[in-house]
Amino acid sequence: MKANELKPGVAINFNGKLYVVAKISHVKPGKGPAYIQAKMRAVDGSGMTEKRFQGSDTVDGAILDKREMEYLYEDGAGGGTFMDLEDFDQAELSKDLLGDTLLYMAPNSTCTVLFHETNPVAIELPSSMIVTVTDTAPGIKGATATNQLKEALCDTGLQTRVPPFIANGEKIKVSTEDGSYMARVKED
Repeated sequence: MKANELKPGVAINFNGKLYVVAKISHVKPGKGPAYIQAKMRAVDGSGMTEKRFQGSDTVDGAILDKREMEYLYEDGAGGGTFMDLEDFDQAELSKDLLGDTLLYMAPNSTCTVLFHETNPVAIELPSSMIVTVTDTAPGIKGATATNQLKEALCDTGLQTRVPPFIANGEKIKVSTEDGSYMARVKED
């Protein structure tokens, strides 16, 4: 596979280790050739690494299986337990593999877990998730400034900034890219 085909969630073998691409940036500097900056998470839990690739570089891709799984609970050490929705097998992912993905997931929510052979290696999150605000300051009456935000704590542990009209108990949509507020969710 060519380096310009890399995208988040793709697995590659690099320097004798298996990595899952977390973030990709296409950079065109003012001087010199364009390149791809890849931020990758090592599957063995040894952390993140960044690598610069030229678009024509060849990378050794690895095949990952995708399974829909339900997030059951956090294990206390920052990891999580997930259950396969088809055969009810459970898989545990360590904090090193999960990173901050649990900040966007409430228990009993579904997600896609990526497997290499029989080992879970990463979680593929959608671009946004719905969380519930559990603690935020009350709104200020008459506050009409459009760029005014206040701190909020969500049920998943995520801390974000929300507009003044958001109250405790409300559901909001947040970006899984950076945890920022996107919209209020109306309940049906």
